[in-house]
Amino acid sequence: MAGGSLSFLDEALASASARLTGWRRDLHRFPEAGWTEFRTAALAIARLREWGFTIRMGKAACVPEKRMGVPSPFALAAARERALAEGADPELVARMGEGYTGFWADLDCGPGPSLAFRFDMDCNEVAESGAAEHRPRREGFGSVHPGLMHACGHDGHVAVGLGLAAVLAAIRPHLRGRLRLVFQPAEEGARGALPMTEAGAVDGVDALFGFHIGFRAGESGTLICGTEGFLATTKRDVTFAGAAAHAGAAPEEGRDALLAACAATLNLHAIARSGKGATRIAVGRLEGGEARNVVPASARLAMETRGETTALDAYMVAESERILRAAADMWGCSCAWTTVGSSGGGSSSPELARTVAEVAAEMGGWNALIERDAFGATEDFACLMRRVQDAGGLATYMQVGTERAAGHHSDRFDFDEACLGRALELLARLACRLAGRDG
Repeated sequence: MAGGSLSFLDEALASASARLTGWRRDLHRFPEAGWTEFRTAALAIARLREWGFTIRMGKAACVPEKRMGVPSPFALAAARERALAEGADPELVARMGEGYTGFWADLDCGPGPSLAFRFDMDCNEVAESGAAEHRPRREGFGSVHPGLMHACGHDGHVAVGLGLAAVLAAIRPHLRGRLRLVFQPAEEGARGALPMTEAGAVDGVDALFGFHIGFRAGESGTLICGTEGFLATTKRDVTFAGAAAHAGAAPEEGRDALLAACAATLNLHAIARSGKGATRIAVGRLEGGEARNVVPASARLAMETRGETTALDAYMVAESERILRAAADMWGCSCAWTTVGSSGGGSSSPELARTVAEVAAEMGGWNALIERDAFGATEDFACLMRRVQDAGGLATYMQVGTERAAGHHSDRFDFDEACLGRALELLARLACRLAGRDG
């Protein structure tokens, strides 16, 4: 341990910390995208059961009608089969059904406070670099799943979650209250937190902790104790429908859905910005048409809005809907959309961020402790956070610094695994500060 004596923690931390890199690299090698984290969840549940945690999983941990952006039944079936081939427990995979991969695990330590820690499990839909100098490739733990990669550090988050579970189980006699570990699917795309929140993942929680490796904490030894300014977001898939026609002989008979989508894309980026705060708009994918000599009868775009507050995102959503309809009408087409992800804004509780700063200072070894800083991006942890705060509890989201080979969501993303042990020790010390029998 870096400092601040808690002698009963030493052995438990040493044992768990020695396993973090192995866990992280296994998860990195077998990445799973949102709602398909069958292997990741099954391996975690099996270990947590061994350590005495009570598990809530499946539809009991995720309200079905609140899920967004769920893969097709074919994709889910393929992901289940892949997970089984890679060692997942068949009974656990069966209980996850059509992608109900989220779960939470409780350690009951008698009367006392209720603490919760959240860990996101999903990877990015990014093809990992095959360059010889890319460390995961060089050292044999690069992704074996084409088009999928842990490019945001969630493999490290799950590894820390497993380490925390091992530590809490080992020091259980020194704890009081209820310690809950929430393993969330589908953070990418802002899809997984809402259905778990509605299922009760953080109900009754007095203090909730989340964290991210890197991001704004760009150097090893830096800790941001509380994050504010989560951007609210709405993510949509939009379809345009027109009419096909011979592009040479009778173009006037067609209704060009692709041009409607193109007009929408250009004008979405012309939405007037608000003087009340930051806003964002992005069209990340545009495709359409059937053949070179056919007026395109269909087109699809994937878009998102963001706002510094939930109200600002709502403004961007309303404006985007107006433009989508107008672009479709201008080209004689129709359009429709499906919301595939959303999250509101939020900020950490200042008093809990101060507690994190105090515990980190006692722990020692940090180069820079920043009590609160802006995020400038979206994290659907904000949904869980608001649920706790609205009920009178406290919540904070930390950023643990690490050196990175490339930025988040890059095909060359990798990080210094030394940050895993630092994150684990901090979370364990927070559990002891708030739920320790010795106060």
